Amino acid sequence: MPLTITDEELRSMDMDASEARVEFGCRMFEAQKLTFHAAMKVAMLDRLNLEAALKARGIAVYRPTADDLRREVDALKRAGV
Repeated sequence: MPLTITDEELRSMDMDASEARVEFGCRMFEAQKLTFHAAMKVAMLDRLNLEAALKARGIAVYRPTADDLRREVDALKRAGV
């Protein structure tokens, strides 16, 4: 289903279509509704530019889980750190 945002609606938000795509992609990534790759496609940005857009909005690019952190701590302990 296509999503249509009229030019009038974009003007009322002080955005153009490109800015709206980036905003939507970033916010859906933040809400965990899109993967990073899918957000890149929606926003029509490459990896570096999407990372910059996320950073500008205070959205973390990498979100380690509790299991990820446990594995890191275990690896550090095995390494004697």
